[in-house]
Amino acid sequence: MHATPAFIQSRDNALLKELRRLSQDSSAYRKQGRVWLEGDHLCSAALARGQKPAVAVFSESFWPRAPTEYARAATKNVVIADVLWSDISALESPALMGFVLPLPEAEGLDGRMPTVVLDRLQDAGNVGSILRSASAFGFTQVAALKGTAALWSGKVLRAGMGAHFALRLVEGLAPADIDRLEVPLLATSSHEGDFLHRAALPWPCGWIMGHEGQGVSPALQQRARRHIRIAQPGGEESLNVGAAAAICLHASAAARDSAG
Repeated sequence: MHATPAFIQSRDNALLKELRRLSQDSSAYRKQGRVWLEGDHLCSAALARGQKPAVAVFSESFWPRAPTEYARAATKNVVIADVLWSDISALESPALMGFVLPLPEAEGLDGRMPTVVLDRLQDAGNVGSILRSASAFGFTQVAALKGTAALWSGKVLRAGMGAHFALRLVEGLAPADIDRLEVPLLATSSHEGDFLHRAALPWPCGWIMGHEGQGVSPALQQRARRHIRIAQPGGEESLNVGAAAAICLHASAAARDSAG
């Protein structure tokens, strides 16, 4: 049997206020120590990765038809009046359900893990896309420097589409912290270094993805063992960092596979 739900019908309800902050403030998860997942895809991805939500939240109209796996997922169910759902939804087409998860305990860098280093990437969509590519291509750790979009913010979570739960995520780092990585570092570049399609790529390794406008910082360029660029015969000046990351991480996965 699933937990009997508590009903919320007031905008002054404390939990509703907390959910509103989690939904609207990209860094609120750091203060609250929990994360808001909105929508079927994110919630099902969390359950598939063994996550246990603290609270399952449903709109009043959705609750009677909520799938059993969602209704039984948490020890506490909450049903919110439909008229209040827009207060917490960040979606143009509200998903009508979500989970509150405890924020995973902060972990330090593992020096030997295949890693993607995010150097002050500010676009949440890019960050989430890169997390998804990292998970897809066998990278198990993401190291985010200060200035990078908050990894557990709603926009990054939605763009990541569940990849968060397959990765070791470390954020708020300084360039010197990257020295803890023992794997060789490869820095992306639009104008120098070896062409990716000709490069013998090491495994495991760390790929450094730089700021959308400024690229990889000088401090991290100095720490890179090699600089890699992507051939662009069509003549564009540069690629979107999310696209560049997908190409580079796939190349690493293919090289690893070819090496057996």
